[in-house]
Amino acid sequence: MSPADRALVDRFCEMLAAEAGAARNTLLAYRRDLEAAGDALSDIGTASPEDLGRLGAAWAELAPATVARRAAALRRFYGFLLDDGLRPDDPSAALPRPITQRPLPRILDEGEVERLFREAELRAQSDEFLAVRNLALLELLYGSGLRATELVSLPRQAMRREQPFMIIKGKGGKERLVPISSRAQDSVRRWLTFVPTDSPWLFPSGKSHLSRVRLFQIIRQMAGLAGIATDRVSPHVLRHAFATHLLGGGADLRVLQALLGHADIATTQIYTHVDSGRLVQLVNSRHPLSDRTR
Repeated sequence: MSPADRALVDRFCEMLAAEAGAARNTLLAYRRDLEAAGDALSDIGTASPEDLGRLGAAWAELAPATVARRAAALRRFYGFLLDDGLRPDDPSAALPRPITQRPLPRILDEGEVERLFREAELRAQSDEFLAVRNLALLELLYGSGLRATELVSLPRQAMRREQPFMIIKGKGGKERLVPISSRAQDSVRRWLTFVPTDSPWLFPSGKSHLSRVRLFQIIRQMAGLAGIATDRVSPHVLRHAFATHLLGGGADLRVLQALLGHADIATTQIYTHVDSGRLVQLVNSRHPLSDRTR
């Protein structure tokens, strides 16, 4: 990427951070996609519609979801350049628009979750500090549906006595209330006895907090100990399980959206496809005409 393009991308990311409140990981993702586009274009800042039209062939071997993401990043980038008067036109109409089908989230069934907890609780009975920590991590992931980044960066005082919820700062710095079950509260209080009083983090590690990569490794290790295939389990899979099992228990979709911190309910609606059987049953049992016979 040329110095001129890099300067434009820097300005674009500054705008996303200042005006849209984009999180660090979001900014990194935009930057990666724009840099990847720069590999296929000689100059992304001044690229013509014809240049963008050739990206479909250049990206032919990429997954449709990857092409769609990169094209979306470029569309927003060119919209920014036009709005700020950095170029007179928006060439993004020429970008490829692959047809993508959003994959259904991987989840664990309730029996597998029970096995995971049974193993974690058994190991935590030893009072070994890592086992106690791992149970607290598991309780918050599945019990509150936190994102991995939200969980590992929780401050030490995230859980307050006599309050059955936490205030979570999610994507874009947006705050939401997340309920915390009594069993999760017990696990966290137990873990707090091991956390240094001068630590600002609930899950400290070295000079900072536990990393997302380490959390991923811990969850997979716990799955293996519970006899569950490790490639089927991750922090995000537990978040998906939280959402799907709540929906299966009768949770309202709007409530689920608030709990998960989704800005758009369309993101939450993916769980209606995962649990479509329950929705059919709900219509058959709750619809006012369900008891009428033809």
